[in-house]
Amino acid sequence: MSRYTRTPEALSQLSPEQYRVTQESGTERPGTGEYLHNKEPGIYVDVVSGEPLFASSDKFESGCGWPSFTRPIEPAHVNELRDSSHGMIRTEVRSTHGDSHLGHVFPDGPKDRGGLRYCINSASLRFVPRGEMEAQGYGAYLDQVEDVR
Repeated sequence: MSRYTRTPEALSQLSPEQYRVTQESGTERPGTGEYLHNKEPGIYVDVVSGEPLFASSDKFESGCGWPSFTRPIEPAHVNELRDSSHGMIRTEVRSTHGDSHLGHVFPDGPKDRGGLRYCINSASLRFVPRGEMEAQGYGAYLDQVEDVR
């Protein structure tokens, strides 16, 4: 059984904005997210379940107004679902265990890094700096955060 779960206690700790984004499939205003300009080495985990989602080494500046990543740190922790809301067809990204709405994935990312752009709401993430990863149980991912691009 996974140690990453959505609990009533975790949901009660969310700010109103985190709740709106993760539980009601909301979107934060572009350019306002806490992690948009973060360049520190570390990983980004689901704010609800703690499951590891993205590494700082896969983060890039896309100009879209939200943190962007080329790939998930652990593909099994990210579900991609068809989203036909707002009059368009997109691919929604949700955390597997927390079932948190994270954002969307688009095929316009850097070609030399796989071509995908995971456009993610800061409100759905918690950043774990490299220096705290081992203590917080994420030591297995240290090798993925050495090079920040």
